[in-house]
Amino acid sequence: MTAKTAILSAAELRNELAGARPPVLLDVRWQLGGPDQRPAYEAGHLPGAVYVDLDRELAGPAGSGGRHPLPDPEAFGAAMRRAGVPADAPVVVYDGGQGWAAARAWWLLRWTGHPNVRVLDGGLAAWTAAGGELTAERVIPVEGDFKPTPGALGLLDADAAALRAREGVLLDARAGERYRGEVEPIDPVGGHIPGALSAPTTENVGPDGRFLPADALRARFEALGASEGTPVGVYCGSGVSGAHEVLALKVAGIDSDLYAGSWSHWCADPARPVATGPDPQ
Repeated sequence: MTAKTAILSAAELRNELAGARPPVLLDVRWQLGGPDQRPAYEAGHLPGAVYVDLDRELAGPAGSGGRHPLPDPEAFGAAMRRAGVPADAPVVVYDGGQGWAAARAWWLLRWTGHPNVRVLDGGLAAWTAAGGELTAERVIPVEGDFKPTPGALGLLDADAAALRAREGVLLDARAGERYRGEVEPIDPVGGHIPGALSAPTTENVGPDGRFLPADALRARFEALGASEGTPVGVYCGSGVSGAHEVLALKVAGIDSDLYAGSWSHWCADPARPVATGPDPQ
């Protein structure tokens, strides 16, 4: 999948929905620590979109693997089939506008081998701003036939993430103050993986929640040493906003690997080193 096809605009989605082979739509609205978003979906969603619950369907049970460990591939595949995901037809995912949850769904589907998945750039807000309609109509999807085959995208464990920080580039997608260890509102330990560079994913988008132009993203990542051909890894708090950074890198034309367990997994082991402050080490 090329950078150009990792995301699409609301206008492009509108055209495709009116075409001969409309994409399957997944609504992945989610708020970290917030209320269940299913009621918001039921109150109004893109026509034909099926709701997918991030905590229940895009993650395994929280525990030693982190706050949002990867789901069991077979359970994930079953959830995607229930949502109507086909093996070879296009899929478009969107969320409430932040893009993190949609990127998580995008990454999981791509990692498990789906060939044609894109994120609606700017999410629900971009759709409505472009005059797109919403509906409260109940959607009953036709069972899909997607079967996951993990491994299509790069995945790091803790040891590989530590090595990537030494021998390549490891980007920390969390807010700068969490990277520096000044505050840690979620996990028990503040700081970052030694050698990782601070690269908040919030800086990859504009005020409207849409990705910056590819050239601007490429310049940002290259300034951090992340360029095409360089081994690049990404982590965040629990593997959600990190997926958004992987998507931003893809838009910039740079491949990267995700440490899905991320900081919530790293800091669960007191034997793993922790760095604080603005410097990588």
